[in-house]
Amino acid sequence: MATIIKSEVKDFQPNPNKIDGFRLLTDRTREAMGITPKWLNFDVRQLNPRECNAAYHFHRYAEELFIIQQGAAKLRTPQGVEIVKSGDIIFFEAGETGAHQLYNHTEEPCIFLDIRTYIGHDICEYPDSNNIIIVPNGETFKRDEQHNYFEGEEGIYDIWNKLNKSE
Repeated sequence: MATIIKSEVKDFQPNPNKIDGFRLLTDRTREAMGITPKWLNFDVRQLNPRECNAAYHFHRYAEELFIIQQGAAKLRTPQGVEIVKSGDIIFFEAGETGAHQLYNHTEEPCIFLDIRTYIGHDICEYPDSNNIIIVPNGETFKRDEQHNYFEGEEGIYDIWNKLNKSE
């Protein structure tokens, strides 16, 4: 079945838990119409003047595609900063080379279609803050706090001795 989301019925709502500078709006029409894709993740986003779509980040297990529908913004990537505008299509590959952030430097909203892959989980890395977020549960860690796999596991015989005594 084909479902059409008409351009004149957009219902842009703020994304929850955002802070100043990151107040991205998402069109909730798809949800209201009961459109729940199984494999294709997409949203229409509105980025107002002087706002960023997200913190500068990349995905380890997802690719993203932005199609600028209206307006313009500055795109930050590992290659630098470039202006993107209506009609531009931007592909972000998984991994560090796909790092990205949009900033609306204009006085008009920038509206874009955000299409992304999702395999049930992802790990997003944020180079500016050194954060790593596990998706979908949202647990956040600092990247520089990596530990050896067996750190803290040195007392395994004590644990098993206690377990054997409780039987």
